[in-house]
Amino acid sequence: MIKTIGLFASVILPLWNIPLILRVIKRRSSADISLWWANGVWICLVLLLPSGITSEDIVWKTFTIANFILFSAVIAVVWAYHKKT
Repeated sequence: MIKTIGLFASVILPLWNIPLILRVIKRRSSADISLWWANGVWICLVLLLPSGITSEDIVWKTFTIANFILFSAVIAVVWAYHKKT
């Protein structure tokens, strides 16, 4: 039961990136999102990815892969809509 709940949460939690992506696209601006923060989170996810991929724990593996994929989309959108100064 605990593993099932964890697996469910490991899929749902990264989905919270989708409203952020949609908001940036709708506003056509990512000015309110720090590039330092976004890049820092993405770099940490890249460094966590090998651990998640090689883990036998399905919850950790699922969360790591889902979070990496969806936050990579966040990074792409944030950079695409970041105003050049």
